[in-house]
Amino acid sequence: MSAQQNSATRPLLGCIADDFTGATDLANMLVREGMRTVQTIGVPDSAPQEVDAIVVALKSRTVPAAEAVADSLAALSWLQQQGCRQFFFKYCSTFDSTAQGNIGPVADALLQALGSDFTIACPVFPETGRTLYRGHLFIQDQLLNESGMQNHPLTPMTDPNLVRVLQQQTPSKVGLIGYPTVSQGAEKIHAEIDVLRQQGVRMAIVDALENQDLYAIGAACADLPLVTGGSGIALGLPGNFVRAGLLNPQQGAKASELPAVDGLSVVLAGSASKATNAQVSAWIEANRPAFRVDPLALAAGEPVVALALAFAKQHLNQQPALVYATTTPEQVKQVQAKLGVERAGLLIEQALADIAAALLASGVRRFVIAGGETSGAVVKALGVHALRIGTQIDPGVPATASIGATPLALALKSGNFGSVDFFEKALRQLGETRL
Repeated sequence: MSAQQNSATRPLLGCIADDFTGATDLANMLVREGMRTVQTIGVPDSAPQEVDAIVVALKSRTVPAAEAVADSLAALSWLQQQGCRQFFFKYCSTFDSTAQGNIGPVADALLQALGSDFTIACPVFPETGRTLYRGHLFIQDQLLNESGMQNHPLTPMTDPNLVRVLQQQTPSKVGLIGYPTVSQGAEKIHAEIDVLRQQGVRMAIVDALENQDLYAIGAACADLPLVTGGSGIALGLPGNFVRAGLLNPQQGAKASELPAVDGLSVVLAGSASKATNAQVSAWIEANRPAFRVDPLALAAGEPVVALALAFAKQHLNQQPALVYATTTPEQVKQVQAKLGVERAGLLIEQALADIAAALLASGVRRFVIAGGETSGAVVKALGVHALRIGTQIDPGVPATASIGATPLALALKSGNFGSVDFFEKALRQLGETRL
């Protein structure tokens, strides 16, 4: 059996993502580069067939570090059983984490489990304005701590120096591969990796400004058992398998094909990010139907879910409706002060999940979901266990279709991603024509 024939039955790249929209974002990148990719929701019971990459989506970004480590190791073990040759730990392109983790602890545990002594950390995603220079993360032209991420309700990012941020999370020595090295290409990056290894560095933040840097970094990491980063760095990994004769580039044209899904459509938004706030505002300004879920009303026991369902059902036969909990950072802080951070988040997630499940029973088959935590709760409520990844809607967000008896069309969007008119674009790409 040839290497390319063998790759048709054994996945090449095994990926572990710390949230659901991040997993979809990563899968989108791999499909763009010609890898047939399936995303699973948690560790599945069975293995997908005829795929080149598997992305296991966890909900481990903001759970206690020990839980994130245990879940990630379970995913790694399953991916190893499938025969994957290289492994990728994916986190947000804004490096969402706290001083306790979970990026450092999970990376440490994966390195140890793989018997490896080195990995990189590169959250860069130029298409969405995420770049790294001298170890400092920029969002568009602003440093991370001035971009709005300093107000994130769960993982406020107040330091743009990722070497410093990561070093707080791990006993491993953290280094930097700076842009002067990266700009010289894959061979120089690989040589710098060897130097850092000799210095006892186990993790290195890697600068990058453009996609060509990510291709070079990916090529330099061909022999690393573990790579970590945002979805952008995945651009450079499929080419290694092509060069090794393990991946047939001609099959790439069909990697993004999805089945058509008929049914009603809804948008559910739980993120409080700037991008999602703007998308919600654009939807409302276009005089499209929208219902706001108030967490304080939920906490008071008011029938918010029932009211949202009645509103949605009133409109869905004529056009898609939006159900949202999105609000300003100031209002988020007020709610958290009254309810607590964890309770406030869980109330919203559970309400949107309950609404999604009820709408599914009412004939909704197309779901656009904004927010990583929201997406995780909703896909669980919908009974979705795996997704096929289709073409890109906006950078970082592809169309997807669930694998199962009742196919659903889904767009799972990280809170910070997407253009102002993303909701409309996503619905159209999922097959909605009533816009």
